[in-house]
Order: sequence, then structure tokens, then C-alpha cells
Amino acid sequence: QVQLVESGGGLVQPGGSLRLSCVASGSIFNIDVVGWYRQAPGKERELAARIIRGGSTDYAASVKGRFTISRDYAKNTVYLQMNSLKPEDTAVYYCNARVWTTSRGSPNDYWGQGTQVTVSS
Repeated sequence: QVQLVESGGGLVQPGGSLRLSCVASGSIFNIDVVGWYRQAPGKERELAARIIRGGSTDYAASVKGRFTISRDYAKNTVYLQMNSLKPEDTAVYYCNARVWTTSRGSPNDYWGQGTQVTVSS
């Protein structure tokens, strides 16, 4: 099995910064994609940023230029650096990873439990 554990959420004032971490552990052979999703109250879950094996990244238009996703392969950890935070960034942030547990078959998607980010004065 694979576990994803997020951390780093909290309460921050508008304009502030937070760094989220997602640590993957368990039976990991390789990881194709890791994404940070977020879900605000009453809204659907949406992709904020993702990083693909090899290092390429994608960002939602609403966070581009403010958020940076990065990966530490040695630590099986993905970070989301969030700067210039706005009240509309308030949401539960979830880590998702597409993981190969062996060299055969197909990968599976795993989710973390989520971490709350609240941007408010």
C-alpha cells in the first residue's frame, strides 16, 4: 500500500506565504505524477498544480505566478510553495499521486487526507 501525508496548512493573512508538503511512503516502485488539488466549501475539487516525472509542471491559471510545485526525489516528497495568498485560496488542499507499486501492470491513484489552508485577516 501507499500512504500520502500532507502537512503545512494553517491560517495566514492575505499576502502571506505557506509551504505544503506531501510525503509518500509504502510500496513505491515509481511515481508518474503528483498533484495538489484543492476544494473550497461548496465547490468542486480542482487541480492547483502538478509535477510530472521528469520535472515538467502545470498550474491552474488562478495560481500561476504565485504557487510553485517542486519535488525531492530522495525524500519522496512534493512541496507546494504558496506566495501572495488570497482569501479565495482558502480550501482543503489534497495531495494526489499516480504510483507504480511494481514494474508491471498499471499505476494507481492515491490521495492524502488533506490539509486546511485559510487565508483571512
